[in-house]
Amino acid sequence: MALFGDRTGLILAQGSWVVGWAMAPSMPAELVCAALHMAIQQRQPAPGLIVHSDRGSQYACGQYQALLAKHGFICSMSRKGNCWDNAVAERFFLNLKMERVWQREYANQMEAKTDITAYIVGFYNYNRIHSALGNLSPSVFERNEAAKKPIVVSEIT
Repeated sequence: MALFGDRTGLILAQGSWVVGWAMAPSMPAELVCAALHMAIQQRQPAPGLIVHSDRGSQYACGQYQALLAKHGFICSMSRKGNCWDNAVAERFFLNLKMERVWQREYANQMEAKTDITAYIVGFYNYNRIHSALGNLSPSVFERNEAAKKPIVVSEIT
C-alpha cells in the first residue's frame, strides 16, 4: 500500500481510492499536511507506509517531513523532471479536471470545494470504474480484495 500526492490530494494506490484532499488558492505546507491528516484518519496506516509525491517545496519542507516521521512513513519523491513517477496522482487530477472541474463554472471557492468533494466521495470512490481495477470502482475492488482468503503458507520447509 502506498499514498501518492500531488496538488493537495493524496491517493491510496491500492485500488485508486482517494483518501485525503485539501483545497485552497495557494499550496502551502499546511494544505498538504491537512490532506495527509485526512488520509491518516480515514485509513490509519501502519508505520512503513510509502508516501510518494512530486518534488514540490511543500512536500520537502520540515513541517510535512516531520508529520511523515511522526507516523513512521517513508518519504518518496519523483525524480527531477520525471512526471511519470507520479502517474497515479497525475491521472486522478486529469480525470477530476476532465470529468468535473472543466464541466462547471464555480461562483466561488466554497462552491468548488463542495462540488469536488461530492465528486470524490459520491462518484469517484464508489461509482467510477477503472480499467486498472478490472473495470470495477475502487469501493468494489477493495471489497473484493478484502473478501479474498489469505494465502496459506506451508509449514513444510
